[in-house]
Amino acid sequence: MSVYDKLTELGITLPPVAIPAAAYVPFVQTGKLVFLSGHVAKKDGKPWVGQLGKNMTTDEAKLAARAIAIDLLGTLHAAVGDLNRVTRIVKLMSLVNSTGDFTEQHLVTNGASELIGEVFGARGAHARSAFGVAQIPMGCCVEIEMIAEVE
Repeated sequence: MSVYDKLTELGITLPPVAIPAAAYVPFVQTGKLVFLSGHVAKKDGKPWVGQLGKNMTTDEAKLAARAIAIDLLGTLHAAVGDLNRVTRIVKLMSLVNSTGDFTEQHLVTNGASELIGEVFGARGAHARSAFGVAQIPMGCCVEIEMIAEVE
């Protein structure tokens, strides 16, 4: 099954590349690797604001991480032209806006990791880091970046 068939099956439409909010580009390709800049969580087109351990649940933030994964796939599509060219999702790095005593960053990030696995199958198995941070731009609850390999 092609990546696009899987996205259709999941009811996912890829969004266009978001315009960077600061002095950076949305992606850079060097050799076979494509590095995607961090994407923040959005809900209804606006920053998805919240802090884990204070005013947001793990389950809600997991949905935010899933939404970010969809945005990342839209950017990756723009970068490579065809997601079927992706040979491997190499790594995700997740920043979770959380209080000092919140310890479920890894569960939040599963929202992105699980979707990537559904879409790419074995090619979606990736290395990952999930960090708790004191704040994310615009007060967003989660920010995720991705590295992918293409043929």
